[in-house]
Amino acid sequence: MAVQTVPRTTTPPGPPPPRRRRRDGQARAAWLFLLPSFIGFAVFTAGPVLAAGVISLLDWNLFSPPTFAGLDNFWRLGDDPTFWSALVNTGYFTLASVPLTIAVSLALALLLNRGLRRIAVFRSLLLLPYATITVAVAFVWIWLYIPTGGLVNAVLGLVGIDGPAWLISDTWAMPALILMSVWKGFGFGMVVFLAGLQAIPQQLYEAARVDGASPWQSFRSVTIPMLSPSFFFVIVTSIIGSFQVFDQALIMTNGGPGTGTTTLVMYIYRTGFENYEQGYAAAQSLVLFAFIAVITGIQFLLQRRLVHYDN
Repeated sequence: MAVQTVPRTTTPPGPPPPRRRRRDGQARAAWLFLLPSFIGFAVFTAGPVLAAGVISLLDWNLFSPPTFAGLDNFWRLGDDPTFWSALVNTGYFTLASVPLTIAVSLALALLLNRGLRRIAVFRSLLLLPYATITVAVAFVWIWLYIPTGGLVNAVLGLVGIDGPAWLISDTWAMPALILMSVWKGFGFGMVVFLAGLQAIPQQLYEAARVDGASPWQSFRSVTIPMLSPSFFFVIVTSIIGSFQVFDQALIMTNGGPGTGTTTLVMYIYRTGFENYEQGYAAAQSLVLFAFIAVITGIQFLLQRRLVHYDN
């Protein structure tokens, strides 16, 4: 017995529902707004990193055709004492300047958050060093550090301390750079911490007072946890910035005395544009990139445990 099959009718697809069309339009608008950032990242970040990766495999002095060198530029780093000295100097600068900058920034943000009168004026004055170009700040601090007649040693002399020759001293040249960098950079952290403090709900402090918490206990149990996102942001950006310190060291000490204040970026600059060893400079820059990437990755891993985002 033959079975008759009834042909299935299919309805043509209609236009998408209005909600879907709206979502698609929003997605296209989002990609359109993000496109300039993607182009900028590709041209000014990803492109140079890839180019550095290629150049690091070459022996190239800019004036003659490059030759393939393989990994020789990377092996050379292990026997370069100046590179290791620059690496130690950069680590010293980072370990000293980042905690000091954060401490000063937080202290000033707490002070401004106590409802000072004319807070906008104080905030603008304290932000002024950050907004000033580093070259101008460096020249001012060179004058402050003059051994005879400089303001720093004059103030130390008032309390009976014979100040050192800051910028030419093996011991004090790097602390002098760190002090100047803290003064230059605390304004950025202060603004971030102040915004974080003003976003903390006052009900949390009231609840702490009801529970009998002292001001220090409120600071430790309420302020610090609620400021942890601000801490995370300031620490990440400060460490990345401190690994790239260059201009103040170049202007104030020129990397001296000896190589006492030569940083990694300064050594990369000298290798590439004074000694014209482009391949070797590219290899150094990739190592610096790897250091920053690893340290930043560790910070993001620790973020899951240490940063508190819930109100």
